[in-house]
Parts: sequence; structure tokens; C-alpha cells
Amino acid sequence: MDKHLTIVQHPLVQHKLSLMRDKHTPTAVFRQLLREISQLLAYEVTHQLEMTTRVIETPLQEMEAPVLAGRKLALISILRAGNGLLDGMLELIPSARIGFVGLYRDEDTLQPVQYYFKVPDQLAQRLTIVVDPMLATGNSSAAAVNMLKQAGAKDIRFLCLLAAPEGVARMKEAHPDVPVVTAALDERLNELGYILPGLGDAGDRMFGTK
Repeated sequence: MDKHLTIVQHPLVQHKLSLMRDKHTPTAVFRQLLREISQLLAYEVTHQLEMTTRVIETPLQEMEAPVLAGRKLALISILRAGNGLLDGMLELIPSARIGFVGLYRDEDTLQPVQYYFKVPDQLAQRLTIVVDPMLATGNSSAAAVNMLKQAGAKDIRFLCLLAAPEGVARMKEAHPDVPVVTAALDERLNELGYILPGLGDAGDRMFGTK
């Protein structure tokens, strides 16, 4: 297994992803599935969080109890579709700090264009998890990670629902220090830069837009 890429093979993840791929799945159900699958993926991407202990009192006695160490982690959503993964992850990690990177893809060049950037402070001391449902060409993802590194982030992980081989290769080339966690590695990109077989445009399916 490539250390740069983790494919989450859990049966619940794969089942929910199949339901999301189905073009007949309505918007409300798609949105709910995305929230559910994001929590399962969050479990995987956070399984190596640094731990420490502190003394607590149970109803029976005092004990040294394991707790998360360091500053609260940062969840960074690549707008707009990243917000679907973000919502579910926040239910699991409600104390996380939140940031947003606004990028849209120029449909002629397939290159990312920035329109918004607002992230938590002290990123150098935080685990930073970047979320976007689709890792397609990888151009927007690589650009977002560039911006986060310029803002001080050092420990970055990228979480997505689907990845194309082209996007994984682009991320590995641009950011070999950033692990990618995904539910599936699909076949390829089509001529428009969409993942095949994919699930269509995640943002449109989540928000009911066309």
C-alpha cells in the first residue's frame, strides 16, 4: 500500500459510497449519506492523533485518563463542496477550529482560481485536515495545501470521498508530505476533468443545484 494514499475499505464506507454514486439518490439522502460517511472517514484520518493523560475522578476513584494532546486540530474546507464533509466531522470533533479556502476551477484551463481564504491561527501547532469530496485533477487541492503551508501549517492531511489516479499523482508530486485518505480510487478523469465512474458534481448533488 502506498504510504501517501489510504483507501478506507470499511464495509459501511463502501456501502454508503455506492448509494451516493447512484444518480437516483435524491439530494436530501445524498446529503445525509455524506454526513454519515464523513464521520467514518474522520475516524480513519484522526487515528494517530497525539495523546497525553490527565487526572480525573470517576464515580469510584481517581485515575490517569487518556486525552488528546496539543492544540485543537484544524479542519479546512475547500468551498463549497468541502462543507458537506465538514459538517459530519464537526459532530465527531466539535472542538476543532475551522477554516475555509475558496477556489473555483477555470473550466477552460482546469486551473484553480482563489476567491476566499480564512483559516485559524497557530496552524504550525495544529494537525490540519483539508476536506474536499473530490480529488480530480488535484490542481485545486495542491493549491489549497500551498496556501495552508504559506499560512504556517506543517502537519497536513487531505481527506476526500473519491480520488482519481491523476489527482493522487498530482498531490504526491506537489506535496509528498501530505497523506491522502479516501473512500475510493476511481478509474480516471474524463475530458472535462470529472472523475469516472465518480458520482457527478458533489456540490450540485449536495445543494440541489445544476
